[in-house]
Amino acid sequence: MFARTVSMQVKPNSHKQFTDIFENEIIPTLRKQTGFKDEMLLGVPGGPEVLAISLWESKENADTYNRTTYPGVLKSMSHLIEASSKVHTYEVEYSTFHKITRCEVAHA
Repeated sequence: MFARTVSMQVKPNSHKQFTDIFENEIIPTLRKQTGFKDEMLLGVPGGPEVLAISLWESKENADTYNRTTYPGVLKSMSHLIEASSKVHTYEVEYSTFHKITRCEVAHA
């Protein structure tokens, strides 16, 4: 399993609109993507920073989404985002929620 993180800053007074669009437009789009497993959106209380973490069956699935769908997602949110987003992909080595351990990753 792979995690894709996107960190960004939301413009002042836009957090509610950002989370509404995220829930009503971005999540349904993600659910249609091959290999998509889960999404978390984290925010700094009272601050502009947000971190979106999506989980994918494979790096290829995450990379395909990044190449084909993410540019449109980013464009739809661009009026709410202060600075350019930063994207990283990681291999999931341990998850209590998804019951993954480093031993399972090494043998996959």
